[in-house]
Amino acid sequence: MNMPSGGRERDRGQVTIEFLGMTPTIIVTLIALWQVVLVGYTFILAGNAADEAVRAGTAAEPGARQAACQEAGLKHLSEAWRSGATVTCGGSGYVTADVRLEVPILFPGTLSFPYAVKGHAGAVEEAD
Repeated sequence: MNMPSGGRERDRGQVTIEFLGMTPTIIVTLIALWQVVLVGYTFILAGNAADEAVRAGTAAEPGARQAACQEAGLKHLSEAWRSGATVTCGGSGYVTADVRLEVPILFPGTLSFPYAVKGHAGAVEEAD
């Protein structure tokens, strides 16, 4: 069956219209994936900061432990994550470090989610 040439003219631009219709869905999906990447990266940063903090805390004297712990925990964080970070150390014999980082929304250094990511690490205190 032969289709009149006018039928092809009617379908011209259909792919463009369908793509434009899907564009918002594609953009929302990419934004959601990027946000998941930021959450995962924040978890990695929190865990690493806790490891660094507890390592410094075990080597420091008990009176200087919190300062050494906090400095080491914040050392490798960029300003975007450091601004809302908290690092606490404690314990005697077995030193623990807890790091709390805010998760940025879309771009580091901008707004943050209302919940924070926590990292925890522990190590036995070094003997003299």
